[in-house]
Amino acid sequence: MRALGAIALVAFVSYWIQLAGLIGSHGVAPAEPYLRSVAESLGPFDRLINLPTLAWLSASDTALAILCGTGVLASVLLIANIAPRVMCFFLWALYLSLSNADQVFLSFQWDTLLIETCFLAIFTTPGRGFLMRWLLFRLMFSSGLCKITSQDETWRNLTALYYHYETQPLPTWIGWFAHQLPHWCQKFSVASMFVVELLMPMLIFFPQRRIRHATFGALAGLQLLIFLTGNYCFFNLLTIVLCLFVLDDHDLMLLLPAKAIKWLQKRRSNAKENRLFARGAALVTAVFLVFGSLNVASVIARRGGLPLVAFDMLSAIAPLRTVNSYGLFASMTTERDEITIEGSNDGRLWLPYGFKWKPGPLNERPKFVAPYQPRLDWQMWFAALGNFRSSPWLQNLFVRLLQGEPAVLGLLKTNPFPDKPPRFIRAQIARYQFTDYDERRRTGNWWIREEPQPYAQPLSLRDL
Repeated sequence: MRALGAIALVAFVSYWIQLAGLIGSHGVAPAEPYLRSVAESLGPFDRLINLPTLAWLSASDTALAILCGTGVLASVLLIANIAPRVMCFFLWALYLSLSNADQVFLSFQWDTLLIETCFLAIFTTPGRGFLMRWLLFRLMFSSGLCKITSQDETWRNLTALYYHYETQPLPTWIGWFAHQLPHWCQKFSVASMFVVELLMPMLIFFPQRRIRHATFGALAGLQLLIFLTGNYCFFNLLTIVLCLFVLDDHDLMLLLPAKAIKWLQKRRSNAKENRLFARGAALVTAVFLVFGSLNVASVIARRGGLPLVAFDMLSAIAPLRTVNSYGLFASMTTERDEITIEGSNDGRLWLPYGFKWKPGPLNERPKFVAPYQPRLDWQMWFAALGNFRSSPWLQNLFVRLLQGEPAVLGLLKTNPFPDKPPRFIRAQIARYQFTDYDERRRTGNWWIREEPQPYAQPLSLRDL
């Protein structure tokens, strides 16, 4: 539970840093007009049901910052083991509120996983970790299931890792080295991943300690490898926290120094609670969530024939983001395209804006940024999968750059127009690939880039 508090602290702090530039009043996707448009189409009751968020009280910059600040405080109190159930409720409500107010940048699978984990933690009692183990089982098994059922040939012929390390949103320099491994090793890694994601979750509920130790090692080990080769925010760390529920207190005490154990025991919560009520609430929640998640699994597996009441239940609880589907990279991206945004005052000399974390200069080493998530950099990866018209938030990013908005410019690494915004802005797109050992030794570059192509034609503020 303390580890969950630490993950929540990272989530709230990292989002708070970017809040003004993302959904602030002068951000890329302002929350206030978005909620206003929802309110115009739904009645007061319907909007609370379909989009539950405390931002209905106010979506001003100050109000959104208060939501983040309160989340930071609740995270710290959970780390200190002060009223843990209450703090988990606050973390659930606050992160859900921010997620529903941010229609673009706060909808990743780790965001919904954090919401669901905080909700289940409300009902998790000492020695009663079934809900967390069930969530871990769903998370891991669904990740393997979605790949098997996706009909993607790269998963079926075990070649997905030929492409994954260089095409994932924010690679790391360790990912560059992993990309250089021979093909037989990449295929073996994919096969091993399927064993871990599809078979090992079956052992989570076994009573034998040795089996649980092996299960913990396999599941946590996979997350550690993913953490080293890709920047997936707090996702891998949160999954490792869930893996801790496979172990028991005796196992955990073996991992901690004696002083740490004594410190934790002295600060163990002395609050008395109605154990019968707590266990009853956990049982009711477990039955409800198991039923809901089985329906979700059926949808993932593309199996029809669910009773109408099951679909009605999924629709009713969907806005709470508390029973979710999981599974990254069901379809493997086999090519990497990068967007470069450029500004100009005369339409002839174009100067590029620099991003902090996504690939840009060819000789720039891929960086480690997790557990922090630069959400604009991440969203640029998705924009490259489509076209300019399919990304309204990107069009608004152009507007903010032409206006010279400080909050948005703060999300970038370099601004080539520090004194006055440019008159025109455009975007180019180019194919990126990792270099090999010989190319890197000869040029010092980590990337190879093809000739850029137009992505968005030159536009002025009036055009936009």
